[in-house]
Amino acid sequence: MTDTTLAGEDHASAIGRAEQRTARIAPEAVEALAATLDLSPEPSLGGALPPGWHWMFFNPFVRRSELGVDGHPKRGGFLPDVGLPRRMWAGGRLTYHAPLPVGADAVRESTILDVSEKNGRSGRLVFVTVAHRISHAGVLCIEEQQDIVYREAQSGPSTPPPAKPAPDDAAWSEPVDPDTVLLFRYSALTANGHRIHYDRPYAIEEEGYPGLVVHGPLTATLLQGLAVRSQPSRTLATFAFRGMSPLFCGARFHIEARLDGEVMALWARGPQGGLAMQADATFRD
Repeated sequence: MTDTTLAGEDHASAIGRAEQRTARIAPEAVEALAATLDLSPEPSLGGALPPGWHWMFFNPFVRRSELGVDGHPKRGGFLPDVGLPRRMWAGGRLTYHAPLPVGADAVRESTILDVSEKNGRSGRLVFVTVAHRISHAGVLCIEEQQDIVYREAQSGPSTPPPAKPAPDDAAWSEPVDPDTVLLFRYSALTANGHRIHYDRPYAIEEEGYPGLVVHGPLTATLLQGLAVRSQPSRTLATFAFRGMSPLFCGARFHIEARLDGEVMALWARGPQGGLAMQADATFRD
């Protein structure tokens, strides 16, 4: 795979582009996600928002006329139009500096750090790296970098390469049964209109998947939850994750973890034992 920085005026000019959004960390949304994930007790007003739950907020809910055929907002605007139709969240890196309270008013400042092109087996890919800083009352709570990948259109069904095997030495393991209700509710709570998560004919016929796709951020949120539950006396400090292969509705998978010294290795193991997502986490006492 070759890697080159995009030199086109329309792409290069996006680097450094910034925007700011505000949001209330609404208790109703937090309660809804807790119910969706079947968690009890739910986070209380004024308590810390669990790791990964900030992905419910700051998301633009654009007019239907401003949506593309895939359900995402049309290309352009803050994120550059790179001329490729398929968009996915490939991974990211998070640092948790301070609690973000439920019920708080928060600000997210976003900046495009990089736009680069790669050519691989599946054709042309463009990666966009976006940095976010989320603050409350002037205190920096979360820093994050997101890696977004754009791909060429899929012509008909495809057979993805087999996933590499997931580790087999988990110290913690929990099953997850992703059904249509879970995917639909998570899409609604995160204002994610991407049709691969709720429109099965579209996912199969237009994007070449064998079924509805489990959201990458949902899997990453579940892994962070496992990290927190496995270390109840410590606070999650950093979390870095990367999607490796897709997970699909109706197919049980497992979220798993082990400690490697001061670093926790986490992963999602697909129904056939393949590695769907890998992650690393660190904690502070």
